Amino acid sequence: MRMFDIKVNGATVRAAVEPRTQLADFLRGELYLTGTHIGCEHGVCGACTVLIDGAPARSCITYAVACEGADVTTIEGLREDAVMADLRDAFSKHHALQCGYCTPGMLISCRDIVLRLPEADEPRIRLELSGNLCRCTGYVGIVAALKEVLEKRRTAALRPALRDGLGPVGATIPAARQERTVRRALVGAPATSRPAPDAEQWRMVEAEGVELIESFRVPFAREQVWRFFADLDQVARCMPGARLTRPAVENRAEGEVNVKLGPIVSVFGGVLEVARDEAQFSGVVRGAGRDAKSGSNARAIIGYRVQPEGNAASRVDISVKFLLSGALAQFGRSGLVKDVANHLTAVFARNLEAALSGRPVSQGASESLDVASVTRAALWQRVRAFFAKLIGK
Repeated sequence: MRMFDIKVNGATVRAAVEPRTQLADFLRGELYLTGTHIGCEHGVCGACTVLIDGAPARSCITYAVACEGADVTTIEGLREDAVMADLRDAFSKHHALQCGYCTPGMLISCRDIVLRLPEADEPRIRLELSGNLCRCTGYVGIVAALKEVLEKRRTAALRPALRDGLGPVGATIPAARQERTVRRALVGAPATSRPAPDAEQWRMVEAEGVELIESFRVPFAREQVWRFFADLDQVARCMPGARLTRPAVENRAEGEVNVKLGPIVSVFGGVLEVARDEAQFSGVVRGAGRDAKSGSNARAIIGYRVQPEGNAASRVDISVKFLLSGALAQFGRSGLVKDVANHLTAVFARNLEAALSGRPVSQGASESLDVASVTRAALWQRVRAFFAKLIGK
């Protein structure tokens, strides 16, 4: 069990939960706020939508402990909200609900549209509501209700109440976490601007993280490969979308990874800490980053070992445990994550071999890691393998 503090509907709550407890289960089972509905439990249907730090978020794929210090608002906390009152009246007038199961999450998303996109037209409204599924109404009444509220507020010249920061989780840094944060000064350089995760967060990665194991071979001696891995800047250049933003000092550096998901590019900026065992030709890299736009957080523990294969070749064994939260959390649960890891390993191996040979690296800091493209390629490979097996080829 882990103790954490969270503000829910304006009241501060201190509770002990299992680290794996989802926010939706905590709100319903511990606080009895059953207006938050659970539908798909995969972050797809939107029935569980709540506000975290003022932004809509899927509570069924958000760990409760990841919301430590955050301000959470459920449908129950919006009883006196003026925009929500207008939406409730319009939903009733336009018959925008039937079974009502999607309605709490739908209302919260509609409220966000009213405040964030006061000039939204019907195509934009339908696009924004695409993350909230309704199986009863066909959306006609919902769209009509939302258009009425938007027009009412435009006529009354009401200004939208814009959020100060983007969420969901982590849009604001809780005071308790600020007090725990110690910015360590490094020899020969100023203190880095990003704090590293604490021991409890790394324990969560060990306990809850997705684990991947990969290996690849390069035609270079172990000592040469091992020396190359000591240069974090060169290693980062071999990884698609990665680069260092501060020079490495001793065992610590700052960097970022650009991740492209369709039209959206997320930039995870964070810290790296490296421990190397010269005698065993092995090392451990701990990395943590956050995308300021989406509020997604990523933490990973990467272990690697360089093994000799003859006099002029080496095998690199890699084990990874990673934990995602926020908008990209669902990707971490996907069965395709292994295929993406295989692709990245192959690209990294090619770039490592090129760098060791003195040739230009083909993919590096200048490019984003296109997750959607890799995922489509992995899906196509699976389809081809299925039909090849089906017809006996």
